[in-house]
Amino acid sequence: MDETSRQFIQSPLYQGVDETIAYTLTTTPWGSTPSSVSVVAKEADGTDVSGDVLSGSASVASDVITTPTVQSLTAGKVYRLEIKFTTAGNVLEAWGLIRART
Repeated sequence: MDETSRQFIQSPLYQGVDETIAYTLTTTPWGSTPSSVSVVAKEADGTDVSGDVLSGSASVASDVITTPTVQSLTAGKVYRLEIKFTTAGNVLEAWGLIRART
């Protein structure tokens, strides 16, 4: 499968270092009623920084996943936000890049 098939259409996203944003993902193209949602944030080298930049929990309403808030980013860094979920018996992962800026 193509690496970009589940990349966020808006990727890369741009977020200011002083901003706090909860992103949403509509899973309808891949399936309905997502469950077992997990969200991870990683630096470009693959280091998991979820504990530093994510706050709260993911939530689901119908086919829309809302991520924990993304915050406390470091200017100039690129983060990969990964949203893993189960739908129709399949475990899928959508992802997008967030470029932090001042």
